[in-house]
Amino acid sequence: MKKKPVVAILGATGAVGQEFIRLIEERKFPYSALKLLASARSVGKKMAVNGVEYAVEEATAASFAGVDIGLFAGGSISKVLAPEAVQRGCVVIDNSSAFRMDPQVPLVVPEVNAADIALHKGIIANPNCSTIIMLMALKPIYDLSPITKIVVSTYQAVSGAGKEAIEELREEVSAYMRGEPMMPKILPTKSLPVHYPIAFNLIPHIDVFLDNAYSKEEMKMVHETHKILHDHTIAVSPTTVRVPVFRSHAEAIYAETATALNVEDIRNAIQQFPGVQVQDDLEHMQYPMPLYTSEKYDCYVGRIRKDLFNPKAVNLWVSGDQIRKGAALNALQIAEYMLAHNML
Repeated sequence: MKKKPVVAILGATGAVGQEFIRLIEERKFPYSALKLLASARSVGKKMAVNGVEYAVEEATAASFAGVDIGLFAGGSISKVLAPEAVQRGCVVIDNSSAFRMDPQVPLVVPEVNAADIALHKGIIANPNCSTIIMLMALKPIYDLSPITKIVVSTYQAVSGAGKEAIEELREEVSAYMRGEPMMPKILPTKSLPVHYPIAFNLIPHIDVFLDNAYSKEEMKMVHETHKILHDHTIAVSPTTVRVPVFRSHAEAIYAETATALNVEDIRNAIQQFPGVQVQDDLEHMQYPMPLYTSEKYDCYVGRIRKDLFNPKAVNLWVSGDQIRKGAALNALQIAEYMLAHNML
């Protein structure tokens, strides 16, 4: 594309939308014009991007006329507006779950399966944050030997439930320290009739439970892993847990491979993989922690060790910023890839 694209951010006032703005500034993402879109209640709100003030506009189908790239922050509105945007010539990179399992829509982590971007028909889906962070750690291992089984437990920050959940954690901590009752309204899921405090607590429930007793969040990790790696033979067993952390997710992963691998080969492969850093020095107590991986671009992997009983298995720990690589950064990298390869 010879000219700079016209870019629209849908959901600009939310946590992921605001992160899109920060990343556009930090990464000097090129654009000739920018639209900030949100629901009617945010219309007229002023937001600055690269020193220029923009007024938030209400998102409608007509908003996407003349837009080249739509960065959708997520939410149910994607299902309605993404097809409308595509009809108007816009390529949509969508952070919601609306299109992830649509066989016509590529589901992309650029470091893992960038080639799938070329298959798009107007919409490209951003995977679930927990899936992205897991596959950033596992793809370099998969490239050494196919992975046959994954057992993963996630420790997911409240940012994954949006700005309201971040504020609720702050309020609950403050109330607890004042000796006042905590009044949860958001977690585990806002639409449910029962809510639990997240401050000083763990909630083994993200999204709704399905008939198989797994949550929707857990099944996303199963189905999305299969689609991204083009390998439906991998046995994926997830448990997803919300923890009182603001931004970064962490995951404990057991991965079984077709052939036995050397730990040093695994460590070297992870270190050389783009977007991942090894932080694994037990002598100096160096390992990834959400407090320190927040605001970072990369995912960090540590506690890499062979399983005690299975010579074909490895255990590891990964942490990455949910709002960045788990959401806005991954989507913006897709857009960057498209620009670099003249795909618009």
